[in-house]
Amino acid sequence: MKVYQAGKIRNVGLVAHGGAGKTSLTEAMLYNAGHTTRLGRVEDGTTVTDFHPEEIKRKITINATLAPCEWKDHKLNLLDTPGFSDFIGEVKGTMRVVDGLIVVLDAVAGVEVMTQIVWEDAVAANIPRIAFVNKMDRENANFLRVVDQMKEAFGSHIVPIQLPIGAEANFKGVVDLLKMKAYYFEGGKVQEKDIPADLADEAATYRDTLVEAAAEADDELLTKYLEGEELTPEEVVTGLRSAVRQGLVVPVVCGSATKNIGVQPLMDLIIDCLPSPLDRAEGDPENAPLAALIFKTIADPYVGKLSFFRVYGGVLKSDSYIYNANKEKEEKIGQILIMRGKNQEPVPEVRAGDIAAIAKLQESSTGDTLTRKDKPVILEGIKFPNPTLSVAIEPKSKGDEDKLGTAVARLMEEDPTLRMEKNTETKETLLTGMGEMHLDIIMERLQRKFGVEVNVREPKVPYRETIRASVKVEGKHKKQTGGHGQYGHVWLALEPLYDKDFEFTEEIFGGAVPRQYFPAVEKGVREAMAEGVLAGYPVTGVKVTLYDGSYHTVDSSEMAFKLAAILAFRKGCEQAKPVLLEPIMNVEVTVPDEFMGDIIGDLNGKRGRILGMEPQGKLQVIRAQVPLAEMMRYAIDLKSITQGRGTYKMEFANYEEVPANIAEKIIAAKKAENKD
Repeated sequence: MKVYQAGKIRNVGLVAHGGAGKTSLTEAMLYNAGHTTRLGRVEDGTTVTDFHPEEIKRKITINATLAPCEWKDHKLNLLDTPGFSDFIGEVKGTMRVVDGLIVVLDAVAGVEVMTQIVWEDAVAANIPRIAFVNKMDRENANFLRVVDQMKEAFGSHIVPIQLPIGAEANFKGVVDLLKMKAYYFEGGKVQEKDIPADLADEAATYRDTLVEAAAEADDELLTKYLEGEELTPEEVVTGLRSAVRQGLVVPVVCGSATKNIGVQPLMDLIIDCLPSPLDRAEGDPENAPLAALIFKTIADPYVGKLSFFRVYGGVLKSDSYIYNANKEKEEKIGQILIMRGKNQEPVPEVRAGDIAAIAKLQESSTGDTLTRKDKPVILEGIKFPNPTLSVAIEPKSKGDEDKLGTAVARLMEEDPTLRMEKNTETKETLLTGMGEMHLDIIMERLQRKFGVEVNVREPKVPYRETIRASVKVEGKHKKQTGGHGQYGHVWLALEPLYDKDFEFTEEIFGGAVPRQYFPAVEKGVREAMAEGVLAGYPVTGVKVTLYDGSYHTVDSSEMAFKLAAILAFRKGCEQAKPVLLEPIMNVEVTVPDEFMGDIIGDLNGKRGRILGMEPQGKLQVIRAQVPLAEMMRYAIDLKSITQGRGTYKMEFANYEEVPANIAEKIIAAKKAENKD
């Protein structure tokens, strides 16, 4: 593939709700450009961009995949993205490096949840869009119904620039409102004809709307239009290009990706209307200092690490040195690769505006800037969403702990929405992802890529125990054996402590317990606190005072006093009205208005306390305190209640007493588990 200048490049993300046909559309574009000899099918696992085993198995896109194609002396860097919210991180990485988006909609389903989510992100990032209404050959397909839905959801700047010829099984072409011509598609060939008589009036009406929208983006054209002058087809295209690039208009086209109808006009429209890297840069990016952003990483056990990057300034050459400005490390880069799906093509250099990949970077990761040490630049990174669903994992084979740690670390390199941590309290390894499907796929990758099988379960709740009464207790450890015996004797006062975890004091008079044994007594108490008397959970919120005791000049020792303290503390906890405590979380849920009542009802059902609500644009932010035990699968519940439109975050607030009826069940379950 030849090297393209920035003005001849279009970096385009294909985004949509799952199942709208992004991958099939990418496949049709590659076919039309001559990069493939036949149209691959998602159902058969033969597409260029869905090549990972888990994608072929599930018949969905999981990874954002680069697929450059050459069309009419331009290079279209197509990035096919996932349409399921569990993989929104892949979409975020893509949206950071593209200059335009094709939003694909299903002609039957219309505007769906992920359509709205990615649309809002595109508006926030000021990325120009073209909408492609796909699957026009399906039963119940209705182009104008989808256009109306889009206007309702996104506003009046939705402008159809095509009309379908025929519908459902009879769909065979499009009317181009820019050229006022009809285009029929058969066997990959396009035939230009006059507009059918039955569509002429409708086409004229929509043409007027299009011309008006195009004129409004350019003062000269607007003046001419308002004075009643006819705009030339070239002027309409110029106005439309300006309107799309300013975000004033989103043109809507239609077709069928699997039948390759309407795809070539879309490819032309990408070149005509979506901006090049030059259009969105300040000055000449090729003469700017070198700056490239890594937006995606693939960790492959065989090939090693593959880093995908976009060059924003300068020229990056194969077999050279670069400087990672984020890590402040220099790296040797080898061969630069142009990736199309899993196929690699070596290139000598990549110029500003283009996208490529490098293998085996040692220090660099997603979000890092590659630059020159003498002229360092740091580009804005990528904001990835925080993962919300945690599971506890352990290797099925006991000897695989190290292997598991290494494998997850590699997967975290390629997936910034994955987290792993060791919970010291429950002694579990917790893996946190974006949802059930995300975590399922991570487990599959662990086994397929790294040969590690894991057991997965819901994480344990780190309960605690405390006391609600004050008591005084005696602990005596006395053992007579041959030679030295063991003797330790203490009286402890235990009382509830509400402002901190633990306090130890002594009020010994007259040397009843020698000073050198005080640390041993405290150590014994701390050791005993590790396992409470109710269910073996750690004890917290207790003040312990050593106030009396006795010793033996020969037989007393630190060990004897430590054991005496353990006995006294355990006995004291049994007498001091022990209770179970649970972690309470501060939860903040952000949802569209229409789901607010359902969310509040659900949180109340989870023993939550609603603290307040506040509007945030079209959204509502609900703040509550909820027991952690009720929030373990909240990522799944929230997705179900809001159809994927809600987000939440939570952090630890404090510990509170578990209601008695629930505490009984927890204690019984823990005792049963300890017996096993």
